[in-house]
Amino acid sequence: MTEEAILTEKKGEVMVVTLNRPDVANALDRPMLMKGAELVHKLHYDTSVRAIIVTGAGEKAFCAGADLKERAGMTMGEVRQYIMKIRDTFTAIENLPQPVICAINGTALGGGLELSLACDLRIAAPHATFALTEVKFGIIPGGGGTQRLPRLIGRGRAKEMILLGRKITAQEALAIGMVNEVSEEGKLMDAAFAMADEVCETGPIAVQQAKYSINRGMEVDINTGLQIESKSYEVTIPTKDRIEALEAFKEKRKPNFKGE
Repeated sequence: MTEEAILTEKKGEVMVVTLNRPDVANALDRPMLMKGAELVHKLHYDTSVRAIIVTGAGEKAFCAGADLKERAGMTMGEVRQYIMKIRDTFTAIENLPQPVICAINGTALGGGLELSLACDLRIAAPHATFALTEVKFGIIPGGGGTQRLPRLIGRGRAKEMILLGRKITAQEALAIGMVNEVSEEGKLMDAAFAMADEVCETGPIAVQQAKYSINRGMEVDINTGLQIESKSYEVTIPTKDRIEALEAFKEKRKPNFKGE
């Protein structure tokens, strides 16, 4: 029986999603991609999940990107469909209402790095490395890398990585803001859960609206962005969570948020 290409495990309000093809560096083939797209759709509407952690099986690779052996057997039309599916799936991950934490347990190449860029927060193991090497194969990043990377680390740094296909270390990624944190050796998932637990202590509606406001506001001028922020703020005003937070503050206790 073939082992599942994507594993899921719910721990409290946190869903852990693990890419599970360690024998091929967790490369993305079509079956994995289709299952991933279905999973993202389900998670979008699962209000019992407050935070999501995405990681890879094993210790060597988070994800090496597309499965090049599979790609070699595709027609040009199939390649186009595959790339569009990757792009749309990563965009769906970016648009999830829950914060998505990427626990990068090893090498993140091509589509693997692009997957991490679609997540909200990134924690890297000390031995993790990062690269977008597509130009060395006569193509360009097609899963959002040319768009998300410069928005995250700036145009100059992104061009250096993409145009040269240059690989960087976890510490270099931290220095340029590509990752939020580098964990201690062997403590990657502990760090990811610590971050997820912090998310779970906040107001669910507030987090959703803050994420929406940031993501949408980054794509428009400042005045339009401020309008988006105001509209998002208005969503939180009539919520029970806001009243609960004020009561908890007065009573010097932690709020009990319900997402209402």
